[in-house]
Amino acid sequence: MLARPDAYRCTECGLPYRSEGFSYYEGKIENGAAYWSDRGILCSPRCSIAHHRKRQAEGTLRQEPAPDPFEF
Repeated sequence: MLARPDAYRCTECGLPYRSEGFSYYEGKIENGAAYWSDRGILCSPRCSIAHHRKRQAEGTLRQEPAPDPFEF
């Protein structure tokens, strides 16, 4: 059987969801990504900080939290 392609990747580094090293909420994959923004999910605290700094430099920081991309 072929593995299905992952639709989700880290917005900063491109690491696919379900890859080793990806951070999940409460450490459980079924809870979704631990970090995300309005532009997508983030794999780690390092990418979260990098994304925040990039958005800050661009002047595109949101004023309210982004909705959880795994809650439909």
